[in-house]
Amino acid sequence: MKNVNKYARGYFVPPVTSMKWSEKEYITEAPVWCSVDLRDGNQALVVPMSLEEKLKYFQLLVDIGFKEIEVGFPAASETEYAFLRTLIEENLIPDDVTIQVLTQSRDHIIKKTFESLRGANKAVVHLYNSTSVAQREQVFRKSKEEIIEIAVSGAKLLQKYAAETEGNFMFQYSPESFTGTEMEFALEICNRVLDVWQPTAEQPVIINLPATVSFSMPHVYASQIEYMSDNLHFRENVIVSVHPHNDRGTGVADAELAMLAGAQRVEGTLFGNGERTGNVDIVTLALNMYSHGVDPKLDFSNIREIIATYEPLTRMKVHERHPYGGDLVFTAFSGSHQDAIAKGMKWREDHKKDTWNVPYLLIDPKDIGREYEGDIIRINSQSGKGGIGYVLEQQYGFDLPAKMRENFGYRIKQVSDRQHKELLPGEIYDIYLKEYVNLTAPIEFITYSFTQHDDFETTVQMKKDGRVEEMKGSGNGRLDAISNALQTKLGIRYSNLIYKEHALETGSESRAASYVGITAEDGTVYWGCGIDVDIMTSSVRALFSAVNKLTEAATVQKQAAATAKI
Repeated sequence: MKNVNKYARGYFVPPVTSMKWSEKEYITEAPVWCSVDLRDGNQALVVPMSLEEKLKYFQLLVDIGFKEIEVGFPAASETEYAFLRTLIEENLIPDDVTIQVLTQSRDHIIKKTFESLRGANKAVVHLYNSTSVAQREQVFRKSKEEIIEIAVSGAKLLQKYAAETEGNFMFQYSPESFTGTEMEFALEICNRVLDVWQPTAEQPVIINLPATVSFSMPHVYASQIEYMSDNLHFRENVIVSVHPHNDRGTGVADAELAMLAGAQRVEGTLFGNGERTGNVDIVTLALNMYSHGVDPKLDFSNIREIIATYEPLTRMKVHERHPYGGDLVFTAFSGSHQDAIAKGMKWREDHKKDTWNVPYLLIDPKDIGREYEGDIIRINSQSGKGGIGYVLEQQYGFDLPAKMRENFGYRIKQVSDRQHKELLPGEIYDIYLKEYVNLTAPIEFITYSFTQHDDFETTVQMKKDGRVEEMKGSGNGRLDAISNALQTKLGIRYSNLIYKEHALETGSESRAASYVGITAEDGTVYWGCGIDVDIMTSSVRALFSAVNKLTEAATVQKQAAATAKI
C-alpha cells in the first residue's frame, strides 16, 4: 500500500452543476427492470450455464416478474444463438416479456443478431461501443470523431436490418465505459445516435449509461446521469437506463441515486452476479424500495426457493450476510438485539399495528418467505434472556417469568459457551425440560388432598429414597399449605414464593404450565416449572421442582465443604 501516488480519479464530472437529485428523499416508483443474468451474469461464471440451465434460469426470471430479460450475445456464441432460437421456436417467451440481445457495431454481427431474432414478437436490440479515454487511447487508438462514427454507423445498420426483419424491435444504445468518458463527449455521441433513430412516443429508444467500471462515489454518478438526462435530444421519447457495476462496492447506491437523478430503467442481476465484483443486485434494490412502502413490481416472497434455484444453476453461493437473502441476515445472536426484537414483536401484536416497525428488522421476514422461528433469534453464548425466552415462547408456548428467563438464560449461555456452538430450539427445549420441569429427585410428588377450615390443610404423598412418605401442612392457600408442609418435612427454609401460570394450549384438554420461584436463606432464587392438565397439580409440580433445585444445590454445597476440609 505504498503506491497511492500512482492513482488518480478516473471519472469526469459534468460541466454544469447537476444536483437536483439531492433534493429528493426516496424513490417513489419502481423502474423498468431488465435482468442481465443470462448475458452479463452468465459470462462471469467460472462454468457458464448450459442450454438446459439457461432455460431453467429464464423461467425463474419470468416467475419473479421481469418484463425485460437480456438473453445473450447471439452473434458471438453458438450456445447463445441456440438458446435464443430455442426460446423463440418453442414459444417460451410470454407475451408480456421482451427479450434483449446485445451486439457490437459491426455489420456482420448486427446482421446475424437480427437473423437470430426471426419469429420473435418483440425484442430490444442493444448496440454498444466503448467511449472512455482509456479505451479510445489504449485499445482502439481512435479519435472522438472516429468513435462517434462507429456508433452512428451501427445505429443506421440497426435501422436497416430491422426494416428487413419481421418483428417489433426497440433500439438501445450504450456508450460502454460511460463513467470513464468526458461527459460532454458522452452526451455528444448519444445525441448523434438519437439523431439517427429519431425516437417518437410510439417508438421510444433506450439510452443506457453504464458504470462499466465504478470510478466515483455514488453522488458523482448521480450528477452524471442527471446531466445526461437533462440534455439528451428527444428526451420525452428516451428511456434513460443505468447498468452499474460494483467495483467500489457501491452498485446499489449508484443505482438508487441514479434513479433519483432521472434513470427510468435498471439493468442488473440477482444477488449481484457479474464480472469482477459483480453487477448491481436487483434483489437488494427491489426490497429496499419495498421497505419504504414502494411496490417494486418483482416477487421475492419465496426468497429461499429462488436461492435454491439460483445456486445450483450458477454454482455461486449467496453469502450468509447478503441483504435480505442471506441465511443470517435476519438473525440476532446478541442478547440486547434479541430482547429488543422480542419486545417489539410483542408490542406490535398487543397494539394490532398494520405498519411494520420492529427494532433491528427492516422488513417483516415473513413477507419474503422467512420464518420467525429459527430465522430471527438464534441462540449462542452471546445471546440474552430475552431471546432465549422468545424461542421457548414462540416454539413451545412457555411464557417464563422475567427472573426465571434470566436464570435460564445464564444456563443456556453456559452450555453454548462450553460446547462452543449455536444451540438449536430443540436443544434449548430439552435443557429446559431436564433442568426445570416436573423434577422428581430427590423428592417426587405423588398426590395431595385438602380440607378447609380457617386455613387450608393438606396431606401430601411424596416419594423419597424409593419410599412413599406422607406430610401434612396448613396455610392461607393451597400452594402455601403444601409449601409449609415441604419445609417442615424436609427441614429447609425459603421465602418469597413467586408464582405464575398459563395454558400451554387451547381447548378443554389443554395442559397448564406453572412457574414457581423460591428464595433460599442465602438469597439465591431457585425456579421450577410444572406441567399438568390440572392447574393446581401443575402448580404443585412446579413447587416440587423448585424445592428439588434448592435441595440439590444444598447437597452440592455440603459435598464441596466436606471435600475442602479433607
